[in-house]
Amino acid sequence: MRSAPGAESSVLTGSPSAAPQLLDRRFGRDEIAVVRHEVSGRLAAVGLGGDRLQGFVLAVNEVITNVVLHAGGQGRAVLWLAGGSAWCTVTDAGPGIPAHYLRRPEVPEAFEVGGRGIWLAHQLCDEVTVATGPIGTTIGLRIALPRRASSN
Repeated sequence: MRSAPGAESSVLTGSPSAAPQLLDRRFGRDEIAVVRHEVSGRLAAVGLGGDRLQGFVLAVNEVITNVVLHAGGQGRAVLWLAGGSAWCTVTDAGPGIPAHYLRRPEVPEAFEVGGRGIWLAHQLCDEVTVATGPIGTTIGLRIALPRRASSN
C-alpha cells in the first residue's frame, strides 16, 4: 500500500520516522475494533485519558471505518508521539476523496445518512490533515498530550 503523493511530508508536522512508533499495523473490516483498542491502550499508557482519549479514539475509529467502507476495505494506521502531541495517520490505496468532501465539513443535518466521520474528527482532534489522490489517501489526526505525558 502506498501513501498519497507527498502525503508524508505535506500532511504531517511530526514525522513517524523521527519518533518512536506506538503502533504500525494494517487493518481490514475484521480489525476495526482491534485497532481502536490498541490505539486506546497505547495512548492511555503515555498519559492521555478521559474525554480527550475517548474522543481521539472515536476519531480514529471513524477514519478507519471510512477506509473499510469507501476506500477498498484495507488500510494502515500508524500512531506515534512528536512535539508534545499524539499523531495517527490512516492511509489507504483507494481512489481518493472527491473534491467536494475536502472542505472543512459543516454540521451534518439531523437526518442525513453518513457524513459524520470527518466532521467528528474535526471536532475531536486538535488538527486534521488530508492528502488525497488517485492512488490513495492519508488522513492525519493530532491531539495534544497533557504536559506530564508529552515530556516522555
